[in-house]
Amino acid sequence: MAQCRLTDFFASRRPGLRAKPTRAKPAWRTPSPDKAAPRAPAPGPSSSRKRARSPAELTRDEPAPPARRRLRLPAHAVSGPSSAGSPEHSSLQSKKTKKAPLSASQRPCPAAQEDNDKVPSKVTLSELKSCLQRAQELGARVQELKASAQKNAGEPSAPEDKGHPAGLCGEQMPAYQRFHALAQPGPPGLVLPYKYQVLAEMFRSMDTIVSMLYNRSETVTFTKVKQGVQDMMHKRFEERNVGQIKTVYPGSYRFRQERHIPTFKDGVRRSDYQLTIEPLLDQQAGSAAPQLTASHLLQRRQVFSQKLVARVREHHRAFLASLNPPMEVPEDQLTRWHPRFNVDEVPDVEPAELPQPPTVEKLASAQEVLARARSLMSPRMEKALSDLAQRTAQPSSPQSPSPALPATPPATPPAALKGVSQALLERVRAKEAQKQLAQMTRRPEQELRLQRLERLPELARVLRSVFVSERKPALTMEVACARMVGSYRTVMSPGEMEKHVQLLSELLPNWLSLHRIRTDTYVKLDKAADLAGVMAQLARLARAEEAL
Repeated sequence: MAQCRLTDFFASRRPGLRAKPTRAKPAWRTPSPDKAAPRAPAPGPSSSRKRARSPAELTRDEPAPPARRRLRLPAHAVSGPSSAGSPEHSSLQSKKTKKAPLSASQRPCPAAQEDNDKVPSKVTLSELKSCLQRAQELGARVQELKASAQKNAGEPSAPEDKGHPAGLCGEQMPAYQRFHALAQPGPPGLVLPYKYQVLAEMFRSMDTIVSMLYNRSETVTFTKVKQGVQDMMHKRFEERNVGQIKTVYPGSYRFRQERHIPTFKDGVRRSDYQLTIEPLLDQQAGSAAPQLTASHLLQRRQVFSQKLVARVREHHRAFLASLNPPMEVPEDQLTRWHPRFNVDEVPDVEPAELPQPPTVEKLASAQEVLARARSLMSPRMEKALSDLAQRTAQPSSPQSPSPALPATPPATPPAALKGVSQALLERVRAKEAQKQLAQMTRRPEQELRLQRLERLPELARVLRSVFVSERKPALTMEVACARMVGSYRTVMSPGEMEKHVQLLSELLPNWLSLHRIRTDTYVKLDKAADLAGVMAQLARLARAEEAL
């Protein structure tokens, strides 16, 4: 390494010959292949005579620049406005390019940016418009299909309720409505259809809202009740549902059309008529205004449910009368519906007519207009109205009478029963009807006893196996029931198993006997008896009791 001379130090200290400040070390740049390597700068007058270092020495002594700075960006990325301030861009530009201002083409254009921001919104708006148009077309198509179906069926259009349309047949309804009665937990009984249970829930919600408004002496309107019921049930509640409630329970409310009721709403004026609802309660003489308490709500709810069950009973009675042979079941003995009676196909409740606001008299025909304003018209206009009234009063062309519907042919036996005597068919049908009648009038206690009788043949086999494995002539009731619970195929409590053992001893006292000794009960079994005969006898007893 060359040594500096002393004269160079004094030259750098002189004011006129002071060396220029050293520039900052430039950023590493990758040389372009089309340009030659830069030459070492010539030594200035004020610089030292230090030997210049060759590029090989620089490469050997100093560390190489990072790899990310040796990359060359594409032309469109370098010229873009977003890459103008990046370190990669500054490392690739020359000193002249750094000092020169950005050209007009390199500056970002605000209008272009605004257009770029607006394009997605235009595309989204057009897509939304197309989707809305498509939805409207589909809605119009659905309405046309509904109108054609109603026209073909010959049934008048009726308002629909959310979740259970009134005009749809059983096949078009969801499965959770068509088979609602089959999915109810617990033993079978007098189950209500799905639409009747929804109506009962609507009555309970309506009664709750009405009680809250009525107890604070507030006028109960249908608008307030509708909003409250929809918030509670998350279903639509219309005047049609109120009419159904009036049909089922006419003594529950009093409906009137009143006006001058404060509504605090912009869309309803005080002069408009509104449907008001007033609960009907038993008021004693000399007492204050009654309150709709929780006991009243529970009582009214039970009455409404009983009335719904009574309506289903009527349809069930008509179904029994249409059977071959017809059946008749006393109402006080009916505990479940007929096996072939589809509960969820019971027709909906017809809504009752609610009070309507009084209509203003309007002139609807030419005769009314002529009678009302005869004195105010010219003779020419009066003559024209007279001619129009005569043409309107003429009867229309007589229509051809509708053809009479053919009578329903008598039911013919299926081809599989061809050749079977009619007397035998009548006996089989009578026996089946008797069995169904016994099933419909069976009490819950009888049903529980029949279930235990069906389990007895298998329990008898399990009990004999327990005695054989224990090798004892008698076992305590606790030990025998515990062994049987562990060996039976279904889960059963020891107390329930003890009831089965007691029933088994009642039916077959010669084969199984119970002995009470002090505080314990011992079970004794006859191992020599034929197990197959015992099981056959138990099955025969179960069938005989089921036929009763």
